[in-house]
Amino acid sequence: MSAPTQPGSPNSTNRVRIVVATSVMLTFISYWRAAAIVLNDLGSSAFYACGIAEQAIGKSAAWFIVGVMLFSFTVRAVYVESCSMFVRGGVYRVVKEALGGTLAKISVSALMFDYILTGPISGVSAGQYIAGLVNDTFVTADVHGWIPRAVHNIFGGTPHINVNWTSVVLALVVTIYFWHENIKGIHESSERALQVMQITTVMVVILLGWSAFTLIKSGYQPVPWPTPANLHFSKESLGFLKNSFPEQSLARMFGVLGILMAFGHSVLAMSGEESLAQVNRELAHPKLKNLKKAAIVIAIYSFVFTGLTALLSVMLIPDAVRVPVYKDNLIAGLAMNLYGPEIARLLFRAFVVVVGFLILSGAVNTAIIGSNGVLNRVSEDGVLADWFRFPHRKYGTSSRIINMVVGLQILTILASRGNVYVLGEAYAFGVIWSFTFNSLAMLVLRFKYHGERGWKVPPNITIRGHEIPVGLASVFLVLLATAIVNLFTKSVATVAGVSFAVVFFVVFTVSERVNNRKSALAQKTMKDQFQLLQRDTVERASLNIRRGNVLVPVRDYNTLAHLRWSLERIDTREQDVVVMSARVSRFGAAAYDLSMEQIFSDYEQTLFTRAVSVAESVGKHVSLLVVPAADVWSAIVQTANNLDSSAVVLGLSSKMTPAEQALAMGHAWEGLPEPKRQFVLQIVHPDGKVDSFRIGPHTPTMMNEDVLLLHRLWLNITREPGLENVHHHEILTEALTRFAHDYAARDRQEIIKELRRITGEGGTATPRRSPGPTHPMQAEPSQSGTDDGGPPAI
Repeated sequence: MSAPTQPGSPNSTNRVRIVVATSVMLTFISYWRAAAIVLNDLGSSAFYACGIAEQAIGKSAAWFIVGVMLFSFTVRAVYVESCSMFVRGGVYRVVKEALGGTLAKISVSALMFDYILTGPISGVSAGQYIAGLVNDTFVTADVHGWIPRAVHNIFGGTPHINVNWTSVVLALVVTIYFWHENIKGIHESSERALQVMQITTVMVVILLGWSAFTLIKSGYQPVPWPTPANLHFSKESLGFLKNSFPEQSLARMFGVLGILMAFGHSVLAMSGEESLAQVNRELAHPKLKNLKKAAIVIAIYSFVFTGLTALLSVMLIPDAVRVPVYKDNLIAGLAMNLYGPEIARLLFRAFVVVVGFLILSGAVNTAIIGSNGVLNRVSEDGVLADWFRFPHRKYGTSSRIINMVVGLQILTILASRGNVYVLGEAYAFGVIWSFTFNSLAMLVLRFKYHGERGWKVPPNITIRGHEIPVGLASVFLVLLATAIVNLFTKSVATVAGVSFAVVFFVVFTVSERVNNRKSALAQKTMKDQFQLLQRDTVERASLNIRRGNVLVPVRDYNTLAHLRWSLERIDTREQDVVVMSARVSRFGAAAYDLSMEQIFSDYEQTLFTRAVSVAESVGKHVSLLVVPAADVWSAIVQTANNLDSSAVVLGLSSKMTPAEQALAMGHAWEGLPEPKRQFVLQIVHPDGKVDSFRIGPHTPTMMNEDVLLLHRLWLNITREPGLENVHHHEILTEALTRFAHDYAARDRQEIIKELRRITGEGGTATPRRSPGPTHPMQAEPSQSGTDDGGPPAI
């Protein structure tokens, strides 16, 4: 394709330097991939949650894990409601909207504690599984006499490795690896997450099937019911209460309180719910429907995997070895106690360890990505100093945030010394308090925000016109009660979590005040970061845009209803939507010499941020383009022509009528050099009404009386000898040829006078029919003036 001419100067041959803006937030995924990303975080807890809970409360912990997984359905429903309100959601956004900036900073501090602990506990747990497998392999090999005596002498018996310190080393290696990957900007893709979950599903199916066979062949030991009498709290699990009551009396003295304490020690089994709010931005259209589907997939999968595995572990692993030997790698212990040959069990355990390493390593990466995303969000909002977002010199990533997060994770790994129980107890602090703040904020928004919601947590009761959110209030009360109880029963988590939250809160507060002093604005407008690429020409192939696309020019970021209208009606899998901003420049033909900063200013950044937000809310991809121009209309038609656009969609102008907008577009189209292509212009009114015009030569709209007149002429002419086979179009061609001859040679003024009389211009006569085209090369609008479907040719 030849280089386009300068907008506003149709006869010029100067090239135009354009800017293509891309955003990572515009790659949308299916609900299966979204569910896989969340399950890479949520599903990882199945490998350690039950072991930690049983150490705290005894054998009945398995029932509490099942209860937590059932309760997670309701917590997930709260996140679905918040995501339906805020596409760019998460705890910080929701809490700030409902409760203000201070509580938002506190909530995100607790969330950061959650994310900081996710990496270490996942990495250490992965190390525990690998180290346990190595030691058990040595034992099996020693039983069969495969270990040389010299090796025996070195280790003083059967070879073994220190499980905890091996776990620390492996956790450090995994963390440092993903630190390096994130510094380069190579994030875990949805494809990789889906592959991991596919492999995990194979493992889960084999595990559950083999376990069912084992139950039939070998029987099982019962799981104690979750009653106060069956709760056996350890001293560590009583926290600050261990010196106030005898070790086993608390649960019996306060039955409901004891159950609530046990529930609190099991709540980390549903960690990772916040990832649903983060991945919601990337869900494809229809966004809310896919969000619900993803939530259902996550709920069923996590319940089957985590809940049933917890029960089977107690039913099949003997009490003598379950906690003493397999407390930190319970699924590996379950694999070793299945019915069958030892070599088969050992091979399956190796498969379990491989799967565990993959999913737990994925959780390490998710923790870094999640922390980076949350801190970038608060930084964009002015809470965290811009210093933290300073891009890496080589890779352009927010390396300082990543360095801080990974540094804290490394310190946590070293401080834990490979103790999964301590990490799990501390981890539960951030989990429960982030859930509590989110549910409280959503409860407040039920009364504070009266706009339309996509979905609400059921049940809801209406009394005298006032809606009572029974379901949402119940979820909040359970979470709040659990969070308060955890403050007293998790001493390590309380001290570590509160200290961490206070430090982050102080950092946020000080940074926000520094930013406010630097900025004269009362509020900072959040802007996306775009990767900018310069192109010398507007060429469809180089921009990776398909023929027949729809061009949507935008200029005012407060009036993007026409963009939403387009996205709601277009299947972007079949047809591209190109969002274009015409950067009006006084440089005219010298626009090619403009720098990128001159073409893509802060205004374009804000404009495209809003456009991306609209695209995210619908869940469809758009291409972003900035074209410098001396004239907006010329830039639009030239871009549409070069991109082979089938339609251009505009919003209704505050200064021009739709006919005037179409007339201006038609004049600009006439000024284009050949070859030039036709397209449909659609002008969207605020109320949804749409006026459609065709730009370029086209078949005009014919009134009924015109058709009848043509038909009568055809009847009369075909009666003439030798003209029996004349067609309607041949008569029309002859009539137009004669009209053009008369207009050019003889009766021009008479023709003009008659046309003015017919159209009602320059006279008092009533028009015989609807007005004709507003431009010689432009069709009249559709007769209804509206179009309930998408743009023509879509």
